[in-house]
Amino acid sequence: MRGAAQCHPLTADDFRRRVAARGATGDAPSLQGDHVLNPGTEAMIGAAATREAAVLVPIVARAEEASILLTTRSAALRKHSGQIAFPGGAVDPGDQSAEAAALREAEEEIGLTADHVETLGRLPSYLSSTGYRIVPVLSIVRPGFGLKLNPDEVDDAFEVPLAFLMDAANHRLESREWRGVARTFYTMPFGDRYIWGVTAGILRSLYERYYA
Repeated sequence: MRGAAQCHPLTADDFRRRVAARGATGDAPSLQGDHVLNPGTEAMIGAAATREAAVLVPIVARAEEASILLTTRSAALRKHSGQIAFPGGAVDPGDQSAEAAALREAEEEIGLTADHVETLGRLPSYLSSTGYRIVPVLSIVRPGFGLKLNPDEVDDAFEVPLAFLMDAANHRLESREWRGVARTFYTMPFGDRYIWGVTAGILRSLYERYYA
């Protein structure tokens, strides 16, 4: 059976209605993260995830159907090089909120300015096994924006239809060994793009809250 997201195009207005109906707060008692698919790692990940980060989850309000704006991290980066990610990064001491951090990082990485972005709230924080407590900031991006990629951080920026990413038929579970332990994670291959890890995990969280 085809996923519900494939029944009709998904628009930004529809997304806004879903968020209003279900709420968008990072204060949910159950945190999302790598530990959800890997029972037994909760204590290890929870203890390690002491660094605060924020990412922008940018729903682009295209006329026909909404899309999600993603980036490909620079191949020259020391960590997570070449991986697909949301715009975002560490929360700096000068950031007044996770929203401020996500918007600052989006402008620094890809030139997406805040005047094109409407923030709607947060998904529950996502704990990564690499030591970050990540706040996903939900947003709608008004078309007409221009992008200017920072080559030190980003190799590419692209959009994927929201309907594709919110269709459970496109969510795969895969496993690989990491630091001597088998880890399970979501992947969402899209053409030659391999979306996986934290990015796919946050997208799965978005699906479970608003589209499942």
